[in-house]
Amino acid sequence: MRTAIVNLGRIVSGEWREPFVAGTAILMEDGKITAVGEVSDADLKSCDVVIDADGAIAIPGLIDSQVHNTFGDYTPRQKTVGFLESYVHGGVTTAISASEVHVPGRPKDPQGVKALAVAAMKCFENYRPGGMRVWAGAVILEPGLVESDFAEIAAQGVWLAKAGFGNVKSPYDYAPMIASAKKHGMTTLVHTGGSSIPGSSGIWADHLIRMQPDVSFHTNGGPVAMPDEDYPRLVNESSMALQVCTAGNLRTTLLLADLVRQADQFDRFLIATDTPTGSGIMPLGMMYTITHLASLGNMAPEVAIAAATGNNARTYKRNSGFIAVGKDADVVILDACVGGSKNDALSALANGDIAAVAAVITDGVPRFVGRSRNTPAPMKTIRVAQNNVPYDFSGQGH
Repeated sequence: MRTAIVNLGRIVSGEWREPFVAGTAILMEDGKITAVGEVSDADLKSCDVVIDADGAIAIPGLIDSQVHNTFGDYTPRQKTVGFLESYVHGGVTTAISASEVHVPGRPKDPQGVKALAVAAMKCFENYRPGGMRVWAGAVILEPGLVESDFAEIAAQGVWLAKAGFGNVKSPYDYAPMIASAKKHGMTTLVHTGGSSIPGSSGIWADHLIRMQPDVSFHTNGGPVAMPDEDYPRLVNESSMALQVCTAGNLRTTLLLADLVRQADQFDRFLIATDTPTGSGIMPLGMMYTITHLASLGNMAPEVAIAAATGNNARTYKRNSGFIAVGKDADVVILDACVGGSKNDALSALANGDIAAVAAVITDGVPRFVGRSRNTPAPMKTIRVAQNNVPYDFSGQGH
C-alpha cells in the first residue's frame, strides 16, 4: 500500500537531539517511509490513501517496551480480550514483551521456559492485533539455564531475556545467565525495585551493577521504587538503559529524568507502561507518562516523545521509532483535544493534557483516521482526502 499524509503542522522526528523535521508531508510505501517533508503531486496521485492532517502533528508510533503479553490479544491477569488493539487507539504501534510471565501455569524448568519463549515469539510473527507489531518471546531466566540453552533459542530467533521472576536464591545468581544471553546477541532485561509478585526478590543498584543488563526495567519502581540513593549510582556507574513506567512511582520518574539530563545520558531514558499488571490495562499509559514529564518534569514534549519512540527503538535495535526515510511506516497523528485550553498537541502535552489520537498508521496501513475511541476528538478535521481501496478507515467511535 502507498499512503501519504499531507498538511501537517509539524513533524516530530523521534530523535531528541533534532526533534523536528522540516516540511508538511510524509510518504509511505510497502511498509517503509519513503519521503519526509515534501511529497510531489505525482506521488500523491499514485497513492492508495492520502490523509489530510489539517495542521495537526505527526509523531513516530509509540513503542511500549514493557508489555506483559501472553498468547493472542488476551490478558489473564485482568481477564480482558482486545487490550493490545485498544493500545493502538492510544498511539502505541509497537509492543515489546516483558516476558510471558502471566501465562497460567507457566513452566519454570529450563526446557519449559525455552519452549514458552519460542512459542510466544512464533505466535506473534504474523499476528498484528489492531495493526500493532508485537515483539514477543522473552525467555524467563530460571535456575538450570546454561549457555547452550541460550545458543539454542537464539538460533530459533529469540532475542529477549528477562530476569526477576526466577526461582534463584539471590539476584546475583542472574549474572552468569545474563552474560550468556548477551553473548548470544540477546537484549537482557531486569526487574528493578521491590518484589512485584509473591516469590520474587527485590533488585537494587548493587544487583544491577553486578548483572550489567541491557535494560533496567521500571527503574522508577514496578511498582515499588528503589531507595533514592540508588538512582545516581545507576546513572553514573553503569551504561544500561533506564526505563520508567506508567505503573511505577511518579516521583522517582521525575527524579531519574533530572539525573539522566544532568549526566547527558538521555539516550538511556526509556518510557514504557509495565502493563497489564495489578495496576491494570493502560491504553493511554504511554501518553500519560509523556504528559507527566512535559508538564511536571520541565521536559519539552517532543523530547519526552523521543523517550517513548526513538530511544526505545535504538536500545532494542528496532527499525521503528523515527520518522525518517527507510524506517518502518508507523506514524501517529496527534492534535489538541476538543474542549481543551490549548490549540495544538505539543502545547496540550506541556499543559498536562492528553493529546487526541487522530490517526494511526502501522506498516504503512491506516488503522483508523479521524478520532480514537480512547481519547476526546481532535480540534482539527483529520480526514481521508483520497481513497482508492475498498475500506472505511474511520474506525469505531465511542
